[in-house]
Amino acid sequence: MKLGIFEIDALSDGPFLLDGGQMFGVVPKVLWEKKMPADQRNRVRMSLNCLLIRAGRHNIVVETGIGDKFEAKLNDIYGVDHAAASLPGQLKERGLDLTDIDIVINTHLHFDHCGWNTSRQEGRLVPTFPRARYFIQRGEWAHALQPTEKDRASYVRDFFEPAEKQTEFLEGEAEIVPGVKVEIVRGHTEHMQCVRIESEGEQAYFISDLVPTQAHLALPWIMSFDLYPLDTLENKRRILPELALLESIVVFPHDPTTPWVRLMVSSGKMVVTPVS
Repeated sequence: MKLGIFEIDALSDGPFLLDGGQMFGVVPKVLWEKKMPADQRNRVRMSLNCLLIRAGRHNIVVETGIGDKFEAKLNDIYGVDHAAASLPGQLKERGLDLTDIDIVINTHLHFDHCGWNTSRQEGRLVPTFPRARYFIQRGEWAHALQPTEKDRASYVRDFFEPAEKQTEFLEGEAEIVPGVKVEIVRGHTEHMQCVRIESEGEQAYFISDLVPTQAHLALPWIMSFDLYPLDTLENKRRILPELALLESIVVFPHDPTTPWVRLMVSSGKMVVTPVS
């Protein structure tokens, strides 16, 4: 899809499953299950959405999914299904090799957002994208190495630490290449960064886990995973109307059917328009 002089493409590292109660926090199951039905283990089906940005001579990947390093038990718990799709496979379908990726942006380092940062080769872990620079907030990296009891299960060092030598640590808002910026959006984690893409008056916004699926657009629909839920609430209140006024494309990290939509204001209300 063209976005000004850029080309953007929604990719998937396949479907996976998470507990519905965790995904919707204080929202009662009788409400959220109308939007995302649960299986017999109370899990809802989601997608591991990533974004490919072709920005001039730069091929940029935002998020790298869950990867292939989980043992069988965790693959079962999370319902990982790479037979349906995988990030490397999706890149290959678009004519790109792993060596063609110049930049990787991780919004944060939970295992479902950085899994393909690294891969196993000849019995050791190496960066999956050998030529790429990886961009992450320094504070997120530090927290990922020493998480709290509450979020320890969300971080797996093998998914990101072996790529440290190729990682560039950011301290707040930054422009990665002209037209591609990251900005801190505290809530899900303290240092989560969202990605704003702008070209020739067009805009797309990778909103990360501020709004993981279209079902989470309503302000109080906030995950129990969020470390700072009131910050999530205030950032949704601030960012979503702005994106709607700009008629921005919003890319969701986990929506299983609609990876992106265009937010617009109609008759004073925010509405969602599908993007083909």
